[in-house]
Amino acid sequence: MLDAALRAEILRLYHAEHWRVGTIARQLCVHHSTVERVLSAAGVERAAQRPRRRSLIDPYLAFITETLQRYPTLTAARLYDMVKARGYPGGPDNFRHRIAALRPRRPAEAYLRLRTLPGEQAQADWGHFGTVTFGHGERPLMGFFMVLSYSRQPFLRFYPNARLASLVHAHVAAFTAWGGVARTILYDNMKSVVLERRGDAMRFHPTLLALAAHYHFEPRPVAVARGNEKGRVERLIRFARDSFFAARRFRDLDDLNAQAREWCATRAAERRWPQDKRLSVAEAFEAERALLLALPDNPFPSEERVTVTVGKTPYVRYDGNDYSVPHDCVGRSLCVLATLECVRVLDGLRVLATHRRSFERGAQIEDPAHLEALVAAKRGARAHRALDRLHAAAPSVEALFSAAAARGDHLATLTRGLIALLDTHGPAPLQRAIAAALDHDAAHLGGVCHFIDQQRPEPTLPLALPDDPRLRAQQVRPHDLADYEQLHPNEADSHDHDEGAPGG
Repeated sequence: MLDAALRAEILRLYHAEHWRVGTIARQLCVHHSTVERVLSAAGVERAAQRPRRRSLIDPYLAFITETLQRYPTLTAARLYDMVKARGYPGGPDNFRHRIAALRPRRPAEAYLRLRTLPGEQAQADWGHFGTVTFGHGERPLMGFFMVLSYSRQPFLRFYPNARLASLVHAHVAAFTAWGGVARTILYDNMKSVVLERRGDAMRFHPTLLALAAHYHFEPRPVAVARGNEKGRVERLIRFARDSFFAARRFRDLDDLNAQAREWCATRAAERRWPQDKRLSVAEAFEAERALLLALPDNPFPSEERVTVTVGKTPYVRYDGNDYSVPHDCVGRSLCVLATLECVRVLDGLRVLATHRRSFERGAQIEDPAHLEALVAAKRGARAHRALDRLHAAAPSVEALFSAAAARGDHLATLTRGLIALLDTHGPAPLQRAIAAALDHDAAHLGGVCHFIDQQRPEPTLPLALPDDPRLRAQQVRPHDLADYEQLHPNEADSHDHDEGAPGG
């Protein structure tokens, strides 16, 4: 409390001596806000307390004010460029400070506190809680919140994404936890709820409509940019950030969800009920539970269905990871049904593979049976290859390849030649020819061809005579071969003479 003497001195110095607020504060050793408070209590306006010095922006205030009236959301940077082009010599920092004070303010809006009937309404929304690591990959950590508007009974579950499949799964889990369904559920205008919206005309996601039809509730998106219409779930998200998630430690997603269930049943449910402080949220929920819509006999299927195509390798790609399938499915289109726990691959109604769900990035999830079947099929196919045909037909071919490699021969050319010989002559003649080539140190393709040609029988040319009786009755007498020797009578003598010449 200021004494009367100090207040009187402040007023005297201001009105009689015409001191400024800062001068009074320094001379009397008080804070300038104390001087301003005394002057305001005496009826002196704040604008009169501190005479404003002339500013560089003063000549442009009329233009700035008019422009902001026409374009209230125009950025200060764009407005600075416009004023700069008109001759403003000042810098941008002070200009932005002055524009913040000149910009027209949106008038404060009063909100009506709404009360809902028991079992009438619930509110749902997503909250982002950073990232979570799965193996070598990271995923966004998304929390799904749903709260009953009457009792404030919460539901919280965390997911590695905010896709439609997670939204459906969260609804089913919330309804199961509460043992009933509210008649109306409020949402933001998220794409998994509203595909298109033009004012009050909306096109809902067909999966959400199927979910609503199954549980008999009405989905109702709030107005665009009007999050206050679902303020209960917004406050629940803020409360969960401070009361539950702050400094929370958890091993994995399952551990975090287990802790979230416990928090909803204890800390969040033990709060005082806003409408009657004598009751807790849990007690209000017990009174509301009987007025919720009953659950159907069967829960809504929450599996995500995706059509995939198997490439050249026996894997299907889903959510950034590869899952193995039988090798005979290569090149076909299959269906993937995925939950948070497992991934199933179907061909029509036939289940081809079942794997655990992985939230890593680029991981390969394999069934050992699929790999063993692929290896066995590859070995069976390898037995029919041309190279293995050589080994099966001619066991000596391995020694031939070794000898040819030692000689520096081209093995690919040798292989093609041997395969051609196998196709034309068969396995037994080829084996004998290779063995003979190895025995005579002729381990090359030419040697094999030579020895396989030696096994070929002499060709016989059939002689077809005309059907003439005179030819058939004619006798052919063979000639004496001595007549041909007379053509070179001295050939033998010349050889003998040549052989004896050196001796003579």
